[in-house]
Amino acid sequence: MGSGKSYWTKQLAKKHKTGGYDLDDLIEVKEEKTIAEIFTEDGEDYFRKAESTVLKWFAEKKTYVLATGGGAPCFFDNMAWMNKQGVTIWLDEPIAVIAARLAPEKAHRPLIANLSDSELISFLEKQRVDRFPFYSAAQVHMQDQTITSDSFKKALAKL
Repeated sequence: MGSGKSYWTKQLAKKHKTGGYDLDDLIEVKEEKTIAEIFTEDGEDYFRKAESTVLKWFAEKKTYVLATGGGAPCFFDNMAWMNKQGVTIWLDEPIAVIAARLAPEKAHRPLIANLSDSELISFLEKQRVDRFPFYSAAQVHMQDQTITSDSFKKALAKL
């Protein structure tokens, strides 16, 4: 959440002349509800199942760039599945950068909608710890200063 996945998906898809997709957008289309509505009306468990189902649609596609939600790698063995399908990249931005990006849009993000700014920092720190085992399984790990178009090119060329 807030690491720049959607932005970089668009950049990479354009550069490689392929489809660029945002998993959350596809879930909203399939469910005919916003992510916030799904969480409120159906709960996180339902959302995670829908997320995994939509993710698996990509088994049939050959070339694409996909931004997953931050929790997607952490459920239903999704990270192992994604690693088998193609190249996975962990965009590891500093907590302060992520918090600054998320603060203005908290209302649209169900997991952080009711958090104060200090609670947001605590939440993000806990999420990083909880999700680290999944994120660290990514084939490419990019950190704040290394997240550039050139660094993507170099990282992908090594694979």
